[in-house]
This record gives sequence, C-alpha cells and structure tokens, in this order.
Amino acid sequence: MAKQNFLLGRGERLTEDVTVRSGGGAKQAPYTFFEARSRLTPMLGLAVKEVDALPADACPRDEAVLSLTLNPEYIAKSYFPADLLREVGIEVVGSRPKKVKPEKRSRDREPTETITTELFARGTRSAFRRWSQALPDWSLERSSADELVSIEAIAAPAPWTKIKGVLPEEGVLPLEIVLHAAELEGEVDALEEFGSFLEARKLSRTFGRRFYAQGLCFLELDAPTERAEEIATFSSVRALRKMPELRVLRPTIRSSGIPSTAPTLPTGPAISEETRVAIFDGGVPEGHALTEWVTPYELEGMLPATEELYEHGVAVTSAALFGHIDPKKPIPRPFAAIDHYRVLDEDPHQDLHELYQVLERIEGVLASQEYDFINLSIGPCLPIEDDDVHAWTAVLDDRLARTSTLAAVAVGNDGESDSATGLDRVQVPSDCVNALAVGACDTPEAGWARAPYSSVGPGRSPGLIKPDLVGFGGSVTRPFVVLSHELAPKLTTTGGTSFATPSVVRMASGVRAHFGANLNHLAIRSLLVHTAEVSEHDPREVGWGRCAQDLNDIVLCADDEVRVVYQGEISPAKYIRASIPVPTGEIKSMVNLKATICYKSQTDPHHPGNYTRAGLEVTFRPHDERFTREGQLHPDSKSFFGSSPTGATEDELRRDAWKWENCLHASRRMQGRSLCNPVFDIHYNARLEGRNFAPSQKLPYALVVSVQARGVADFYDQIVRKYAARLEPLRPVLEVPVRT
Repeated sequence: MAKQNFLLGRGERLTEDVTVRSGGGAKQAPYTFFEARSRLTPMLGLAVKEVDALPADACPRDEAVLSLTLNPEYIAKSYFPADLLREVGIEVVGSRPKKVKPEKRSRDREPTETITTELFARGTRSAFRRWSQALPDWSLERSSADELVSIEAIAAPAPWTKIKGVLPEEGVLPLEIVLHAAELEGEVDALEEFGSFLEARKLSRTFGRRFYAQGLCFLELDAPTERAEEIATFSSVRALRKMPELRVLRPTIRSSGIPSTAPTLPTGPAISEETRVAIFDGGVPEGHALTEWVTPYELEGMLPATEELYEHGVAVTSAALFGHIDPKKPIPRPFAAIDHYRVLDEDPHQDLHELYQVLERIEGVLASQEYDFINLSIGPCLPIEDDDVHAWTAVLDDRLARTSTLAAVAVGNDGESDSATGLDRVQVPSDCVNALAVGACDTPEAGWARAPYSSVGPGRSPGLIKPDLVGFGGSVTRPFVVLSHELAPKLTTTGGTSFATPSVVRMASGVRAHFGANLNHLAIRSLLVHTAEVSEHDPREVGWGRCAQDLNDIVLCADDEVRVVYQGEISPAKYIRASIPVPTGEIKSMVNLKATICYKSQTDPHHPGNYTRAGLEVTFRPHDERFTREGQLHPDSKSFFGSSPTGATEDELRRDAWKWENCLHASRRMQGRSLCNPVFDIHYNARLEGRNFAPSQKLPYALVVSVQARGVADFYDQIVRKYAARLEPLRPVLEVPVRT
C-alpha cells in the first residue's frame, strides 16, 4: 500500500502558558469635561421632555428608554461608562451599531462619518429628570466626570424609528415585536404590562409564540399595520416588523429527470454508526429508497406534507448522503445515517405564522437531543440587518454556543436581488456566528465562481465573513443531480444553496466518520475552512473559498507539507503560546504558512455591534532570536491574521471588530530562513454586553496550522520524527475510502 501522510493531531501538546505585558498610553478625549456638559445638557433636557409626554401605561413602573450614542473613540469595552450609568441610576438593556459624524475628534482631527454604538438605557422617568436637573452643576471632581466625555448624543427614540422595513398601509397582519425583556422579566411583568397597554387601545392582547434570547423577547402579535407606530410608543419595544415569510422552497433551477436506467444505490449501512446528523426540512416519504439510511420523523400536530415539500426534503437529504451525483459514476456509500425532521406544513404562504412554528419545532428537537451536525436549508425570507438580530439567529446561536454541534445554514437564493438596498445579502439565520454559512458555486470543476443566485455578504460584524464557504449548488448549464422524491426514485436535476449546504455537511460527516471522536466539531469546522479552495473571487461572494470536494484534500498531507490540529482551552485574560512545527535547522526554500482558528462564543443579540462575548487575539512571532528593543521580553511580532482582513471596510477595521470574529483564517508566504521556533501567542478577551467581563469558564478553541516547504521532499517525515513524542498522525478509526 502506498504511503499516506495523515494530518497530525495533539497540537495542544505544543502549547504553554505565557505572560505578556500590554497597555497603551493615556486616552485623549475629543471634548473637555466642560464642553461635554455644555453639549449634553440641552439634549438630555429635550429627551426628558419627550419621555415625560408619553402615556403612563407606555412606561410601566415609570420606566422609559433613552438612547445614549457613544463618541466613536469610546466604543472599546474598556471605555464602557459603567460608573456614570450607576451614578445616574439607569441600566443598559441593549445597543446597536449607528453611523454618526461626531462634532469633534481628538488631537484636532477632522470629524468624519463613522460607526459607533448607540446604547439603550432604561430608567425611571424621575431618574432621568434628576439627571437633567443636576447635570448643569456637575463638577470635574465628580467620580464619573471622565466618562461624560464618552457620550456624543442623548435622545428619546422616536416610535417610527423602531419600525423595520415597509408595512402595508392598512390591514391586520402578524407582526414580529421585539421587546427589551429577559425571560423572567417577560413572563412576570413585561408581557402583562404590554398586554394592558394594547387592551387600553382596543387592540388584541392575544400573543402568539414567543422566544427569549439574552435580554430580548421575540413575540408574535396580530395587529392592524396602520397602528404600528402607536404600538411602538410602548417604551420596551425595540423593533417591530411584518412577520417574515419562510423562503419559497422552489429550487432556482427547474428540475427534470435524467434519461437513464434506475440509479443503482449503494448497499449496506452508513460507514459510521456513531456520527449523528439531523436535517430539518420538508420530509422524506415513508418507504422511499433513502430510508435505508434515513429515519423520517413527523412531528405532532402537523398538516400533511405536499409533493413540493417532499421534493425539496428528499433532494436536500440526497445531497447530504451522496453529494452531487455523477450519473457516470457509482453512487458513493453514505458516511453517516440521517434523522430527517419534517418541520414544514403545507404551502408556507398559507399560514403567516409558520415562521415561528417552524423555529419552535426545530428548537424543540435540539432541546431534547444533541447531534454532531445539523442542516438548515430553510429560514426566513429576510436578508440580515446590521443593527438588529432576528429571532431565528438569536435562538439558534444561543443553542449552538452551548452544544457540541456543527450547524450548516444555507445563505439563500436572492443573490440577484437589488444590492443597493441590501436585498441580495445573506439571509437569516445564516448570520449565526456559531454556524457555517454556505453559499453556492456554479460548477464542481475548475474555473468555478459564485452561482448568480447565491446570496452575498458581508455578514454582520462580528460575523463579517458570510458565507463562510461555498459548495457546488448547481447552475443552468451544470445542474445539481439528486434522487427524486418518488418511491421508485430516478435521478433528477435541481439547484440552489439548499443543496450546496448539505453537501458541505456530507464532507464534515466524512471527516467525523474517518477520525471519530479524535476531532471535535470546532476542529472539523476549522479544517473545512482551512482546506477550502481559494480563488480570486471577492470574499463577500464566496467567503473563504470552495469547500474541499474530496476527503483526501482534508485528511492527507503532501510529502512537502504538514498539517497540525490543536484542540484546547484557554482561560479568560490569559495567553497561551502555540509552537508551530518546523524541522531542525534552517529551511532553505520558500515556505507557505497557513492557519485557521475557530471557537464558539456565547452571544448578546440585544447588542448586535458587540454580538460575540469572546475574542481571540493572535500574535505571530516568527523568529525567537529577533528582538528590536533592549530588554524586550518576547521576540518581535509580525502581522499574520492582520488588522485588515479581506472584505473588511474602514469602519470595521477602525472598530477593531476583527478580534471578535470567531473564525480567523490567513496564509502567508515567506523565506524559510525567517522562521526559527515560530509561535502564535493567543490571548482570550471577554466582554459582556459590550463591557469588560471576567467569565469563570475556559474557552474551547481549535487551531489548524499548515507549513509547506516546496522542494523539501521529506518535510512531512522530518516533522513526524522531530515531534514524535508529542504529535500523532490521526489514523482512521473506520475504513473510509481515501485516495493513496
């Protein structure tokens, strides 16, 4: 048998704790304390006058919400005005990104329009009045005086600013209401108070389904659209929109049968009995040929499935089992069996409440059991928004942050919609930071590009690179081939991100089947990104690249390269040093160094601009004998992941949001002699709702590093010999077909 260079594991054995001193100079404020006091006093007075004019029942317990816009130079977590808020007696219940042009910048620089943070601060109207009355007399000696300069503007949010999108001029429709209310507060007080507010205006107080996620309540309410602004006067309403519909399941390419004999399906069970995969979609009919590897589940209270639902459900499941079927080749044996949950009823347009029903069904399944991989080729027909997080994203991200599940979510098929209004952007919930967002490319061969229908990024920041990956999804000239939904199935053609996504899930399940529990879901996500086929295409269209088409490209290394997987944990505010494996002595050729790091993070959907609670800063130190300054504690550093990732805007770079992305990937080409005991120093930053935070739990992460030295034919063997006591080739736990 020919030699096989399997990727190396146990990279965490090459890590150690280190101490790194950091810190900056004194902050230069754009305003003096007296300028800030003079500017803010009339703003606060006007805002207090406006909330005092609100009806009493719009402000239960006399509480109202004001908007505090931070100066763009004060959006880092260390500048959060906690002492000022505490002294005034108000609390922040949410925030969102906002574009402003500040009146002044520090060091006499010219003001420019940029992104900052708008805080939503809740307090009693009497507390706001006391602050307004006292502010003109505040002195510089006050303990929170230095935080006053961090505030650029104060205002009372106008009800119309809470309405998202365009509502019909009249008519009773299901509305999606977002309240500033955590679950305990919502169930004990907030919903009852909101209901009384509606009842007093002769509006229905009958609420539909609701979901809670980290300080927000997402609520169904049937109400006349012409009274939306009146509903939005309730102080705890953060957002209001027409309930989005589910995406239409019709593929982007009209399906047609392929003239051929009946397809010959593989025999025997799935390769891995341990790998668990779930698909939430339109269903698989009982007795279908796929039930050899698929268990269909029909949830209680569902209406019968339509032919259209089965057509979509079977096509998605076929893609997860076999990928794109080449009629000229044998259909491969599936890597893993699948549980398929039908979560869709009849035509989604027949029930305007279906969106929340489907989310409730998915959440119910995920709350009762844990899967290695899940596939979502469905979701709201709604492009993502920068200033608000939708219920689907908030609920799923929260669930995925607490489980060992890798979810793949289709980005949607609206890539040819109007880009000026953002209608072509990736659709909810593909903006989940704890999931892989998958778009579609137009061919499985070389010369690929984004399929025109595939929705585009960027995602929200953090979560900027969306889609994460693309996979072949079919095109008019090269459709995606699947099994049809008939009980005697034939091959049929289709296309869309709905089928690219389960194809990526198939590759992920193949890695898991190959290595078993030796690789966790974070390592598999990192490997998929790390081995993606790069291109010259804009990352807003294709993310990190096209997912590997062959398991060999993920699990095997060439003779002149090595690929190492690190799986570990890091404590908050700590640094670890991860050694990068290189041979003994100088490398005389050019070297390609590539690294990918992924971690899952708890999220704050009520603070979309500060959405992730965890951030990893990675410092590259290529040569352990190079020091610029005398007395320097650690070797010189060099940019690797960098402060200017591909696709980032100036606003995102200025906000330093890149360090809060939970998937980082980069490659660098350098002289081999420039490497001597190279390392990555990794620092764990934590925040909560945009401010400093010290969690007690460690953060799990996965790092994949590749070093390739072209021309060094035994590079892999050199590394294996040198690190034999620490690194281990990850050998397959099951016989998975791998090219030699």
